[in-house]
Amino acid sequence: MALHILFTWLSLSLPLLLLLLLSVKNFNDKKKNLLPGPPSLPIIGNLLQLGHLPHQSLWKLSKRYGPVMLIRLGSIPTVVVSSPESAREVLKTHDLDCCSRPRLVGMGCLSYDYLDMAFVEYGDYWRELRKLYVLELYSAKRVQSFRYVREEEVGSMIESIAMSAKSRTPVNLSEKFMTLTANITCRVAFGKAIQETEFKEGSFMNMIHEAVAMLGSFSASDLFPRFGWIVDRFTGLHSRLEKSFRNLDVFYEKVIEEHRNATKSHEQEDIVDLLLKMVRDQTELAGIRLKEDNIKAILMDIFLAGVDTGAVVMDWTIAELTKNPRAMQKAQEEIRSCVGNKKWADEDDLNALKYLKLVLKETMRLHPPLVLLIPRETMGHFKLFGYDVDLKSRVQVNVWGIGRDPSLWERPDEFVPERFEDSPIDYKGNHFELLPFGAGRRGCPGIAMAMPTIELALANVLHSFDWELPEGMTERDVSMEEGAGLAVFKKVSLTLLPVKASHETNA
Repeated sequence: MALHILFTWLSLSLPLLLLLLLSVKNFNDKKKNLLPGPPSLPIIGNLLQLGHLPHQSLWKLSKRYGPVMLIRLGSIPTVVVSSPESAREVLKTHDLDCCSRPRLVGMGCLSYDYLDMAFVEYGDYWRELRKLYVLELYSAKRVQSFRYVREEEVGSMIESIAMSAKSRTPVNLSEKFMTLTANITCRVAFGKAIQETEFKEGSFMNMIHEAVAMLGSFSASDLFPRFGWIVDRFTGLHSRLEKSFRNLDVFYEKVIEEHRNATKSHEQEDIVDLLLKMVRDQTELAGIRLKEDNIKAILMDIFLAGVDTGAVVMDWTIAELTKNPRAMQKAQEEIRSCVGNKKWADEDDLNALKYLKLVLKETMRLHPPLVLLIPRETMGHFKLFGYDVDLKSRVQVNVWGIGRDPSLWERPDEFVPERFEDSPIDYKGNHFELLPFGAGRRGCPGIAMAMPTIELALANVLHSFDWELPEGMTERDVSMEEGAGLAVFKKVSLTLLPVKASHETNA
């Protein structure tokens, strides 16, 4: 009898309690000046509206709800900005309010504590780590010290393409560029190219691809922190994440062990050598003594941020030039005139390649390496254009959408490098119309290492070869379809036939 009375009381009171909670929420929301945005469903929010390519879906929604809008990804309120003015507000004016990172619950469920050091929230430790990146790992002196690595690896790629040209064999440039950036990153970080880093769980390249794919996917644990882990385990995402990062962990252990036992001169030191020296010297970051887990976290950051993004930029650049033969010819003429009788372009030639720099700006406008900047998290309540933004809201900057905005760019979907002639706009975080590397405190510190690699590789690919489409294809047949991921790559790999340039043949 008592149970029956209790059940009856609960059945009557729970709906009333839910109505009361909804009323309180609606009352609080009305007191706030909430950002505009699409209506959301209970529990899942606006997830169903994201689609296969979220940056494109969010850009379409912004045309209806404005360049600053609020959506809900599961239980997470997310502010999406899609204009230079709004990007300036969150990346500069309110940079300190928006400069933390959301703690990735899906990563926190894994067996590797150092992942929290790789995807670090804003604070004293992050500031010290940022200083380490800027002053040590990516300083102008260190970037210049690895010039020989970039030139050797680009030369090796050009020689391998030359063999294909000799045999009239098409080349998968998407793979070539990915191998190039991976080789350079590996040699800079721990002194070995990727051909030397295979081990039984699979190649380093496969590990990086899998880890980047995992980071680009939506984890239920991140969207529904209280119960999402159940979904991740049921769908197999958790086990896939665990395997991916276990493979990388084994790899890092092997690399660190090899470096610990090696004897090198100062000139031969790579990034792992530098970090191990800091561990031996008991260096502290914000009161935290540097350990091997910190080394793993920094390596994770370097590889996941550096390998795919540079390759993606090169891939899209050659694809756009292939579809626009006039721009291809103009770029090649400039490069060949500058390089003259030398076999290859070197880094001393890069400053003179003005048109190539315009081509790269235009490519990164249309195809930024990260179409949505890695999400930020607000550290407190603040006002954005008069609207209320709450603590622990996520902030996404749709760089792809800004690059396609017809109010900013004439013929925004067309590839026109000349639009940047006599324009002060650059990609270093000073101009919010073009943000391939982000801006503010969370701007990418690796830009100093990435751009010389990209420019040098493209200069030599265009200098040494003319490029033909496979038989039966025309420029219209070159697919520009995007693949889903953290770094948006070409869904269909770029395969072209290299032809030794006439000046090369006569040399």
